[in-house]
Amino acid sequence: MKKLITAAVAASALVVLTACGSATSPSSNSTGGTSAGKFLGCMVTDTGGIDDKSFNASSWQGMQQAAAANSKVSVKYLSSTSTANYAPNISAFLGQKCGIIVTVGFLMADATQAAAKANSNAKFAIVDYPQFPQTNINSLVFNTVQDGFMGGYLAAGMSKTGKVATFGGQKLPTVTIYMDGFADGVAYYNTQHHTSVTVLGWNEQTQAGSFTNSFTDLTAGQTTTQQFIQEGADVIFPVAGGVGLGAAKAVQDYDTAQGSQKVNMMWVDTDGCVSAAQYCKYFITSVEKGIQSAVKAAVLSAASGTFKGGAYVGTLANGGVGLAPFHDFASQIPASLQSELNTVKQDIINGTITPATKSPV
Repeated sequence: MKKLITAAVAASALVVLTACGSATSPSSNSTGGTSAGKFLGCMVTDTGGIDDKSFNASSWQGMQQAAAANSKVSVKYLSSTSTANYAPNISAFLGQKCGIIVTVGFLMADATQAAAKANSNAKFAIVDYPQFPQTNINSLVFNTVQDGFMGGYLAAGMSKTGKVATFGGQKLPTVTIYMDGFADGVAYYNTQHHTSVTVLGWNEQTQAGSFTNSFTDLTAGQTTTQQFIQEGADVIFPVAGGVGLGAAKAVQDYDTAQGSQKVNMMWVDTDGCVSAAQYCKYFITSVEKGIQSAVKAAVLSAASGTFKGGAYVGTLANGGVGLAPFHDFASQIPASLQSELNTVKQDIINGTITPATKSPV
């Protein structure tokens, strides 16, 4: 198994000023102003937008939490509608003398590194990319193979058809690490229970699988999920940001047509019962990473003068990754399966279980 590098609550009501080919004036959070003496934290989103129900929204929430925790901190963001916006948006924030610039997503690595090299006195943090050699970049990464493993184990335990499925938004290490963990968890469940639950949409050995090639195309998510349902999958795990909303619509439509709830799913990155509450009844759990707390800590460290480059790695041990509460499924998941999940978690932490995909750094 080759080594992979890991990687995605709606924001407050704001006017989103979108960059289209070049940077625009950033929108400002209502928490704090931009007057003299304020520390300005700035964030550049990936193409999913500020309200993607996933890693952009979570990162912005972390920015807002930093502003709420320190009255001297104010925060702003710029949205990127294409990869061409990354560098201009970062440049716009450099011109505003931001105390830290947080970039969101694996695809922003090149633009972030170039800006950090050219501006050694500026401070950066990037979500979902491994450590850079520059000491002015704080990489915020998450070992999601660990909670992905737990999600896969749970999915296998909840499946009635013996088929579960996963698909990605794009074939990026931050996406496939989730899918690897999910497949590992299903395989481990099979060995423990002498079952043969099948994973559709991903082959861990060949690293080939199903991708929508988008984090925003809800129709692609819906179509992909419909195909999995037709093939017999009854638990779906999309690793595709907002595209997962299309998957949820497919699940909802199928169950409505059937007159009973026969297919369910898991959300990714955030607690789906918070970020996509309209579909909560279909979410067995969410496979989360603690983006909010990591971003908040990065901003506050820059504001307090304690910023250090390097990497923060969220794990099960430090609470940086994990499964969300079961919400509507709390009474539906057998107590024995919940107990097994707790054991699996501790065994991953203590090294008794070692998922095939390695830690991001």
